[in-house]
Amino acid sequence: MPDAPAPKSILIIRPSALGDVARSVPVLASLRAAYPTARIDWLVRDAFAPVIASHPALSNVVPFPRKELSQWFLRLQWGKIGAYLRSLREPAYDLVLDCQGLARSGWLAWATRAPRRIGSRDARELGWLPMTQRVRTPKVMHTVDKMLALVEAAGAPALKTTEACRLYSAPADRAWLAQQVFARHRYVVLAPTSAWPAKEWPAERFATLATHITGKSVAVVLVGAANERPRILPVLDIAQRNSLVIDRVGQTSVGQLMAIIEGSALVVANDSASLHIGMGFDRPLIALLGPTDPALACPYARLCDVVQHVQQEDEFYFRDDRSAAMIRRISVEEVIARADERLRG
Repeated sequence: MPDAPAPKSILIIRPSALGDVARSVPVLASLRAAYPTARIDWLVRDAFAPVIASHPALSNVVPFPRKELSQWFLRLQWGKIGAYLRSLREPAYDLVLDCQGLARSGWLAWATRAPRRIGSRDARELGWLPMTQRVRTPKVMHTVDKMLALVEAAGAPALKTTEACRLYSAPADRAWLAQQVFARHRYVVLAPTSAWPAKEWPAERFATLATHITGKSVAVVLVGAANERPRILPVLDIAQRNSLVIDRVGQTSVGQLMAIIEGSALVVANDSASLHIGMGFDRPLIALLGPTDPALACPYARLCDVVQHVQQEDEFYFRDDRSAAMIRRISVEEVIARADERLRG
């Protein structure tokens, strides 16, 4: 639609997941650069809102109460559902970008009644159906580039720079970090978990890495979700015996996690939210990848930070253990060598 007027009110739909929200920020930056006076809102799950809430390009956070909506549906509370959907119409958005590409996000886009609703032609679960403009992209294309293709379809140039990926932490979270004893020294963030166990580098190797780093008088901060603790007991045990290893697994808010990563000297992570948040703060990274296709999902424009060993017969399947051997090919020695190099730099 090359002759379409410049939008005055825009909604980005990207409710989840945490890492995906972080790496969707170039969409916001691109739209703000193209439409400096427009209202640009972002529909996001309440829990993940801190990732974008402090971004100067954002006008408003539109909360997506996923748990509440599920309960309303189960209890047939149509009045509450209707009220929420009406709230999406009230801003009178004239452009909506569905960056999630699912039935749920397509339904939310439709609920806005925006005259232009742009989404991927390949959206799953018939998520493309409510779109007024469906963008076809190559199958092998990075997730960020797929989202930026929606920006270009809207008529705005796509920004593919490090600055466009930049995240912003909240002042309160930076103030919290300043009060932490470990933040008075140089520290490395280790993120030994992932949403999928097949993507996790063995915890005992993270423990060896943590011991090596602290041997250089550099602290280590462990991060992750509380429900993942049982999978990383060897590295948590190190924190019990080594005062330079700080256990924050399941003990930080999203905003605090962002501040911790922002202040770090290095982030070593599996394919997880911490990796993409580290990219957003332009931190030195070591990305430990197993059954993750780097052409689709590595830290954006940071392929040089990836450690991965792929063999011809491998398939990038991570929902069970069939590809778990891939990440185990990464040796402790090579990660230690990279960590030493990054810390020297």
